[in-house]
Amino acid sequence: MRLQRDGVRFQSPHFVVYASRLDHEPERSRLGITVSRRIGNSVVRSRVKRRVREIFRKELRAHLPVGTSLVVIARGGAGALESATINDELMVAARNLKGRIAGRGD
Repeated sequence: MRLQRDGVRFQSPHFVVYASRLDHEPERSRLGITVSRRIGNSVVRSRVKRRVREIFRKELRAHLPVGTSLVVIARGGAGALESATINDELMVAARNLKGRIAGRGD
């Protein structure tokens, strides 16, 4: 995956987040979410994905440079988190990644 190879990485207790600037679509931001079966059954996995998408739509996108591609990978324990905790972890990741993306000049 290009983001894992070329992008910047941030790891929180329950998520690994990769980010990079999009070359071919500089005006659009994108989100990819990976939640493996280790996190829980399909109901739990879908709940985590819905929560991450909603947080991206409401808050994260505004904190990242326009044209950022973001991949969120859920780690163990993510299925048991409340929305507020997921929001807090992803906002810390966004603040960290924003500075690192800008510093790279991608």
